[in-house]
Amino acid sequence: MRTKHTIRLPADLAGKLADYAARKRVSQALVVEAALASYLSPDGTDRLEAALVRRLDRMTRQIERLERHVTISSEALALFVRFWLTSTPPLPDTAQAVAQAKGRERYNGFVEALGRRLARGRMLADEIISDVPGDQPEHKPEATPS
Repeated sequence: MRTKHTIRLPADLAGKLADYAARKRVSQALVVEAALASYLSPDGTDRLEAALVRRLDRMTRQIERLERHVTISSEALALFVRFWLTSTPPLPDTAQAVAQAKGRERYNGFVEALGRRLARGRMLADEIISDVPGDQPEHKPEATPS
C-alpha cells in the first residue's frame, strides 16, 4: 500500500528534481522515493564511513610515499655533504676569489640542470628505487599537480 504525501520544494530543487527524472526517464515520485530510502536507510552511514576509510587509506599511502621520498632526499644530501666536507681540502687565501667565482658558475649550472631534470619529471627517488636490489615496495608514480 502506498501513502500519498504532498510536499513543497524550493523552485531550484524542484527544477533539479525534474531535470534528473527526465534524464533518467523515471518519474519524479520514484526519484524522491529512492532518495528518501537512501537517506533514511541505516546502512547509509556505513557506506559513507567505508568511502571515507578508503579515501583516508589512499591518503595515508600517499603520505607514506612522500615521507619515503623526503627521507631519501635528506639522506642523499647528508651523504653528499659528508663526502664533500671530508674529501675537499681547504684552499689557500690566494685562491679564494677564483674559487668563489668558479663556485658561482658551477652553482648556476647546477640550478639549470636541476630545472631541466624537474621539467622532465624524473626524480632521484625513482632512480634509487629502481637501482637498489632487494625487496622493494610496489611503487606506482603518480601525476604531480602543476
